[in-house]
Amino acid sequence: MSVKLSVVIPCFNEEKMISTALDALGRQTFDGDWEIIIADNGSTDKTLKIAKEYKRILPDLKIIDASGKRGAAYARNRGVCAASGELIAFCDADDEVTDDWIANIYEAILKYDFVASRLDSEKLSDPKALEAKGNKRQRTGLIKYFYVNYFPHADVCGMGVKKSIHLSVGGFDETMLYCEDCDYCWRIQLKGIALHFEHSALVNNRHQKGAVNRIKQAKNWGEYNVLLNKKFRPLGMPAASWKVGMSLWWNLIKHTSSVFKKSNRESWLWNFSYRLGHLYGSIKYKILVL
Repeated sequence: MSVKLSVVIPCFNEEKMISTALDALGRQTFDGDWEIIIADNGSTDKTLKIAKEYKRILPDLKIIDASGKRGAAYARNRGVCAASGELIAFCDADDEVTDDWIANIYEAILKYDFVASRLDSEKLSDPKALEAKGNKRQRTGLIKYFYVNYFPHADVCGMGVKKSIHLSVGGFDETMLYCEDCDYCWRIQLKGIALHFEHSALVNNRHQKGAVNRIKQAKNWGEYNVLLNKKFRPLGMPAASWKVGMSLWWNLIKHTSSVFKKSNRESWLWNFSYRLGHLYGSIKYKILVL
């Protein structure tokens, strides 16, 4: 059988979520030949046991060991290496694609080579997570980089690409434990391949649950955003204006009282943690990005 498309899912200890992702893939309307590659990054819970049970309803499901190195970037790269299809689509183990997602992402990759799906966080995210991160990111278009005028980017969840393009840039940077999707998008666009936003391909994605987890995520995103700046400035990325960073800090200071208000607390904590990550990253990577 000739596989047209391979769906790569990295996972690590997703026993509570992976059924949602696989149930959704089991409802696909696409009538072509496709496969699912679960790239396990060393799960120690019941993730693999649950995934194996789905082979009864998803016969073209493969489970591979991707535990050689920590990180979703490594797992995705191992998944692509194991994929039979020349078209690759990525989704996460805690998200839910719509029933026509495979059909729509398949057609989009054929036409545009490198594509991103529309994301909606309303269905799967709890109220506090939505308060912290909102539901605007990649809902109507690609994500515009905030600090300087540079390439747009997208979350890797719902991303699609031709395998040859993925291999031509060396896949995901496995040293990037966070922000690896932004890095990936930029490196492909630097080769002259545009990133297309496919409105018809919808993924219900899930924001991080739990205040502590969200704070850690925000800090890590802030830190690795600084690393992105250091990595891409030699490749034409303008230096970030200190005025932008100072204005963001000033806005946080002005609204410090929000931490005592239930309605704004989660959002303030998210943004404050992100800014702390920037400061930490500036020290760690020796490049000032306020």
